[in-house]
Amino acid sequence: MPPPPTSGSVSRRDVLKGLVAIAVGTATGAVAHGFLYERHHVDVTRTALRVAGLPEALAGLRVGFMTDLHRSSTVSHDLIATAATLLMAERPDLIILGGDYVTWGGDLSVGGDRHFVEPAADAVRTLSAPHGVFGVLGNHDDDRDMPVAMAARGIEILRDERTRLTIRGEALDLIGIRYWTTRARDIARVARGAAKASILLAHNPSRLKEAAGLSLPLMLSGHTHGGQIVLPGIGALAARSFPIVAGEGSRNSTTAFVSRGVGTVYVPVRINCPPEVAILTLQPAETA
Repeated sequence: MPPPPTSGSVSRRDVLKGLVAIAVGTATGAVAHGFLYERHHVDVTRTALRVAGLPEALAGLRVGFMTDLHRSSTVSHDLIATAATLLMAERPDLIILGGDYVTWGGDLSVGGDRHFVEPAADAVRTLSAPHGVFGVLGNHDDDRDMPVAMAARGIEILRDERTRLTIRGEALDLIGIRYWTTRARDIARVARGAAKASILLAHNPSRLKEAAGLSLPLMLSGHTHGGQIVLPGIGALAARSFPIVAGEGSRNSTTAFVSRGVGTVYVPVRINCPPEVAILTLQPAETA
């Protein structure tokens, strides 16, 4: 039988207990930081995107992108209004909203609360840009009240629709699809006749496959929240199924940008994944 540990020595059990205590303390601290601080501090992400077929006249066009507001009892008016103020301070030429303005606002059977539809729209009422403010709906948004509330604030919601802008003498088409529009043929129908310079607005970044198959040059998405909780050495567990979790990516000739969004859903915590608004400067893709 081994002798009992002498005074001043540390047993294996003590070491394991200490490691567990450190791990629990670290996790608790991370969650507290994510709840109390990180989710309230919005980053401004500035990115240059190379876009296939972009006319030289549109080089340098600055698109403001803001998504996943999730106005709710845990996502305040002040947070979203601050994000809108940060975006406006960048003076974008065009503003795009990517959907999920509330949490389950369209389905009362799963606990949805339309009480936040008007407050969500009111929080972004200050948004304006020389070439307009446009958006699409996310899977948490209803198809009636939210578009009406946004329209009252000068924001046009595209629901399987395409609209053409003329900027610096060139045509730029915005192709906005519903979250539930997933088949390539349905997206192709909305995109039919689109200008060479076009942007697909799709809440779900999984539509990158269809966008690439249709050779649409640029897609803007949200939905992932960047994972919302990103663990060191592990990554974003909640968003691994998406082709792009956050930031820029591409497939074939299609460039995509996925925003981390502003609000939170399910748990009011962000870890290693602060909220953001994005300024996307469009540039022609380099030709071989």
